[in-house]
Amino acid sequence: MSRVCRRLHVQGVVQGVGFRPFVYRTAVGAGLAGSVRNLGDAGVEIVIEGDEGAVERFLVALRTEAPPLARIVSIATEPCEPSGATGFAIAPSSSKRSGHGSIPPDTAICASCVRDVLGASRYTGYWATSCTDCGPRFTVIEALPYDRPVTSMVDFPMCQPCEREYTDPLDRRYHAQTIACGACGPRLTFDGAEEDSIDRAVDALTAGKILAIKGIGGTHIACDAMNGEAVAALRARLGRPGQPYALMAAEENLRSFAVVDDAEIDVLRSPARPIVVLRHRRGQLPEAVAPGLDTVGVMLPYTGLHELLFAQLDVPLVMTSANLPGRPMLIENNEILERLEGIADHFLLHNRRIVARCDDSVKRRVGGKTVFLRRSRGHVPSTIPADLGDERILALGPETGLTFALYASGAITLSQHIGSVDDLETYEFLGSAIDHLMRLTGFGRADAIACDLHPQFLTTKLARQLSKETGARIVPVQHHAAHLASLMGEHEADAMVGIIFDGYGYGSDGTAWGGEILVAKEGIVSRRGLLRPVRLPGGDAAARHPLRVAASLLLEGGRSAKRVRAELSERGMPTTEIDTLLLQIERGVNAPWTTSAGRFLDAVAAWTGIATERTYEGEPAMRLEAAASSGHATDVDVSVEDCGGSLRIDVVSLFERLADLAKTSTPADIAASAQRALATAAGKVATELACAYGIETIGFSGGVAYNDAIAARIRKMVETAGLRYVTNERVPCGDGGISFGQAVYAGLGLRLLEADGAEAAALDHEK
Repeated sequence: MSRVCRRLHVQGVVQGVGFRPFVYRTAVGAGLAGSVRNLGDAGVEIVIEGDEGAVERFLVALRTEAPPLARIVSIATEPCEPSGATGFAIAPSSSKRSGHGSIPPDTAICASCVRDVLGASRYTGYWATSCTDCGPRFTVIEALPYDRPVTSMVDFPMCQPCEREYTDPLDRRYHAQTIACGACGPRLTFDGAEEDSIDRAVDALTAGKILAIKGIGGTHIACDAMNGEAVAALRARLGRPGQPYALMAAEENLRSFAVVDDAEIDVLRSPARPIVVLRHRRGQLPEAVAPGLDTVGVMLPYTGLHELLFAQLDVPLVMTSANLPGRPMLIENNEILERLEGIADHFLLHNRRIVARCDDSVKRRVGGKTVFLRRSRGHVPSTIPADLGDERILALGPETGLTFALYASGAITLSQHIGSVDDLETYEFLGSAIDHLMRLTGFGRADAIACDLHPQFLTTKLARQLSKETGARIVPVQHHAAHLASLMGEHEADAMVGIIFDGYGYGSDGTAWGGEILVAKEGIVSRRGLLRPVRLPGGDAAARHPLRVAASLLLEGGRSAKRVRAELSERGMPTTEIDTLLLQIERGVNAPWTTSAGRFLDAVAAWTGIATERTYEGEPAMRLEAAASSGHATDVDVSVEDCGGSLRIDVVSLFERLADLAKTSTPADIAASAQRALATAAGKVATELACAYGIETIGFSGGVAYNDAIAARIRKMVETAGLRYVTNERVPCGDGGISFGQAVYAGLGLRLLEADGAEAAALDHEK
């Protein structure tokens, strides 16, 4: 056959994942000549020359046999003149920048490296063992192309054995940028001493002590999860009275305390190794692990350090992020020692710099689908394809639980979890994370900056500042329209009815939205369904103390102030607080109107005594869901009325009925009835609107979309009606997916019908 030559440009996740040595081995094995090299952030270039049939087989192998962590998005092929070259080489990387780069995420230690660490090899017992198929990436990268000199591993020159493996294309550690061993790599210390650090850590955990453990993207605080006294002590020291703790456990111990199915096991074992929310076996864990909940978040070991610990431990460990509430995770040793003094008894630290913080990702099965509660380690900064035009878009997200997003060249890069930008430290983290991701991706200057419609959010103010500095146009996006746009972007839908239920979003009318059914068609988003508005007395205070919302619902329904006063008193609310509360509701002082589905569910939780105070985000609704799992739902009719072209779900009358039922029913039954009634009403309105507008897809997003019973009920109603049900699966349903939706909204040029003039008014506010 004739001799041919081809020049290939491969784009996708093809750097730092063993792609070049794979190409080398495949080409050499086929007797082909040529070269392969990294092209900065533009992918990989391959020149391949030889027998035409062998070249064609090589091209097939590129698609079908690539390394497990590689993800090929495109292969552009062009013919070139054969040079008669012999031999194949891995050429030096190019440093040129061409736009939006693909950066590999951090990946759990692979099975081969686990065998090296726990078995007999030169890596035996070494905590930071990795190869091209595993280990940290995003958290150590300073710049592209992904080569050792631009990672935090530059601080650790390779020893001769490591260098031999690093430079051998036939070795699985060829160009593994984090290659290291006990002779040359980062050091692990226990309270400052290297000797027996793992053994000493195991002894401390077994003795009920609390440890700070520095990982690849941040620091965990750990203790024996089966030791109730240790878990309670950790709660007291951290000041987290109710927030559930994530656990880490060896797979063989999972079923001793959790109920797990095959789909959940697959997610747990995946290279990303997220936390997965599972049903726990009642009575098998101390109550202090997840107070008032029937679920527990669990992850498997994902580093050599974890494997070494669990080789000696047969109990699960609490593994919670080492940060003060709302603050970024701690990553610097001096800061860890200073901030965690009096919290951790001991410190298991290492001296490898963490370039980028990255919390654990969290997933859960909801309504038959696997969804993100938090998208971070193991997934960031993998891109999500999106055809949004030629503009470069920076989307800044909301203010709590946020991520930001960059759009360029047909892809959206979502950042790691940032948190709540309501303090200077987290705000600075946001700024540095934006700079870092822009630099890594070669993003350049944004043409448009999308932000929340709320005029007071720090992210909105940041959008104004960046717009002045760069000249980029600002695109304010209403919170719930962003949720809907995130669904449209994920599922490539031009039209959709979106059930968007959550806690709070600044509405285009200036009120507090949170229970909306939006219709998107022909580029216009309109609010065509909503929950009946009630006063939110005290604003944020009502979110923290949901009995306030319950009082508002009852008064709005016509119950006398005298009766409400007595009922609140029965539930332990002080008389002076009751007086102030009733006055706020009556006069509308610091009591904005809200349609919030989240606050409605919180009110049910408070009225039934399931949760009367919120100590962490989503607590009352989460406890309500847990209680409902053992309850029996009673069908409660919910009226829906047409109000000026919008269908209004009367949750006020629903709450009255539930309050009356509570006199003769258990809290668990009331919780189950409330969830079923809300889901049924939402499903009914959404399907009616879909039929009226000729739309085939109904989506469910927002924080309430994490409720399994509500999501399952809505899905069943939608599919029974012959329509397509979707929810967020590639980005979180909650606020972590807002930036993705903002980017889609801006790129598609969507417009919220009721928002005419509201965007400008919001941006002009306080100018």
